Amino acid sequence: MVIGWYIHHHGYGHVARFRAVHPHLRVPVRVFSSLPRPEGLEGDVEWFVLPHDADPVEREDGSLYDPREGDPTVRGALHWAPHDHPGHRARLATIAANAADLHLFVVDVSAEVVAFARLLGLRTLAVTQPGERTDAAHALAYDLADRILAPWAHGAVTASSLTARTDRVVWTGGISRHDGRPTADPHGERSVLFLGRVLDEDVRRAAEDLLTAAGWRTSAIGHDLASHVDDPWPLMTSHTVVVSAAGQNSVADLAAAGARAVVVAQDRPFDEQRHTACALHRWNLARVAPEGVDAAGIADLVASAADDDPDWSRWQVSGAAERAAAAIEAMLP
Repeated sequence: MVIGWYIHHHGYGHVARFRAVHPHLRVPVRVFSSLPRPEGLEGDVEWFVLPHDADPVEREDGSLYDPREGDPTVRGALHWAPHDHPGHRARLATIAANAADLHLFVVDVSAEVVAFARLLGLRTLAVTQPGERTDAAHALAYDLADRILAPWAHGAVTASSLTARTDRVVWTGGISRHDGRPTADPHGERSVLFLGRVLDEDVRRAAEDLLTAAGWRTSAIGHDLASHVDDPWPLMTSHTVVVSAAGQNSVADLAAAGARAVVVAQDRPFDEQRHTACALHRWNLARVAPEGVDAAGIADLVASAADDDPDWSRWQVSGAAERAAAAIEAMLP
């Protein structure tokens, strides 16, 4: 048996989720993604790199064709299926050409690929995300999916799009690649880690200056290529407070680390991170920065978070990747 797996190319969260779940699967996996094959990925994973379908392409007359001109949403019925784009056509053709021996298709995430996989007659699992996903394209994907996987704790994030489909939803808890890793005790001095580009550069630097003046040690990683760190775990677990985005993988990592945290919701489609941030605030798991927060506001939130004692077990990260793998394999014939 072989499982197909579509990985969306926006950011690195989707591929991180796959890499967390994959070690717990007992059958081979064939991945389809516009992302290149990650270094160090296990050799039993086939990886098909899909062409991009959103870039302008040259017509025969030498002019450029912008796919946004090709009714990509099909009058609101889909998210992206532009007319006359060779990359889009080649993506689906690649999936179809390599689907004959698949027994199940996991889609993380794409409404169009969910629909396409189901039309191919494949058992289809759609990974969902928080946010107001009640549009026609999401409704179609969730109606067609044989199972829907929600990678957060049941009851944490309000998701009205799932209300009428709970018989097919599996809530796994937050999926983190760091689940089970040992944590380090924060140093005696107060310290804060700014994780990723969650604030404008000038706001972050000003906040660091304010915190330094108040006796804090500050660190910042992941805000540009030069500051990228392959394994942020030791830093996440050795700082008093972590300032992070409110994406699903970021929050799951915070939960795995048991971190005192300040989250800054990023502007994402369907208000995904704002919905997650609201859940964290409601469950007292992290300090949530208001829209347009300034440096002084960040410094105040960091100082307040230092005294927090969040019960991150509520996010149910422990064993979440195993639960996801079990839900996937339960669909196999």
